[in-house]
Amino acid sequence: MKKTRIGLVGIGFMGKTHLWSVRNLPFFYKTADLDFTAEVVAVCASSLARAEVFAAEYGIPRAAASPEELIADPEIDVIDICTPNPLHYRVAKAAILSGKSVLCEKPLTMTAAEALELARLAEEQGVVCGTVFNNRFLAPIMRARQLIDEGRLGRILSFAFTYKHNSCIDPDRRVGWKQTAEAGGGTWYDLGPHVLDLCHYLCGELSFVLGKSQIAYPTHLKVDGSVWETDADEAFYVICGTREGAMGTVTVSKLTQGANDELSFSVNGERGSLSFSLMDPNYLDFYDATAVGAPMGGVRGYTRIECVGRYPSPASGFPAIKAPQGWLRGHIGCMVNFLSAVANGTPCEPSFSDGAYVQMILEAALESDRTGREVSLC
Repeated sequence: MKKTRIGLVGIGFMGKTHLWSVRNLPFFYKTADLDFTAEVVAVCASSLARAEVFAAEYGIPRAAASPEELIADPEIDVIDICTPNPLHYRVAKAAILSGKSVLCEKPLTMTAAEALELARLAEEQGVVCGTVFNNRFLAPIMRARQLIDEGRLGRILSFAFTYKHNSCIDPDRRVGWKQTAEAGGGTWYDLGPHVLDLCHYLCGELSFVLGKSQIAYPTHLKVDGSVWETDADEAFYVICGTREGAMGTVTVSKLTQGANDELSFSVNGERGSLSFSLMDPNYLDFYDATAVGAPMGGVRGYTRIECVGRYPSPASGFPAIKAPQGWLRGHIGCMVNFLSAVANGTPCEPSFSDGAYVQMILEAALESDRTGREVSLC
């Protein structure tokens, strides 16, 4: 069985998440049914000193001074990019051209042109490249896609996807890189890719977008305590439609008091509806409009599907199929999906093409916000 050797670029929150996912694969998946083993063998950060501290703390064999050092290492098979957004394109392009497989956090790049170039290069070079859309791999999302594919919703008529945080409301909270225009566009570029990917995954390709941004707090404080003028959206609202004729909304906000990590959606069709909330990640709610609704004998109404730990093979059933699942489960599912594609030399979904599609929608919505006009995607 081949060992896939990973070079990790970035040691922040997502870098730790990816490292955790790689190391815990044997617990959540039957090793005998996988085509690979995997190890993070080297790491780099914003400085060699930081990388060395991280490598020592987490038992990673080697620290590198730069992404280029990892890319040039013939002993490394995969470059895993967990850096701030502006660095994705340069590192991913260099890795692809060197013939290495790449896993990249969202958003794939800063612009649609960059993302499309990476998707094209990945196909030309014949390397496996995946975008981290981890929510696809939560059991309720997998079940939702299954129900839609089975025709249980019929023709989709409407939808609403939302992702809400509260992190832009507190005046004493210091602004991090994700909230700046320099890092790629505030809340829309941070939370938007997740809900746009789910909208695409469950409802199909969009035909138009009409976007509007919001800045509620003109100033915030930087990490050093100095005043910073808000230069990127704190919330973003989109009206959109699919090529099949469904209409809906996509909303992202860091201006929602009381919100934690509240990704939710509803999808409504002629034959049924689905709804989900990430804050209640063990269940998918399904309404079957074809069920009997007669008085004193009807069974029509929302059904809570207990998805919990019921993942398909090669999942091991750990910790138990009835045990509650959490946010990390989607990341480990995304990781095993990508590494399986690398081991077998097969295309990965979500791919760089999926990442590029989301990037195109992000950019189209920003154009709509700037011009005040609907932007066609056909």
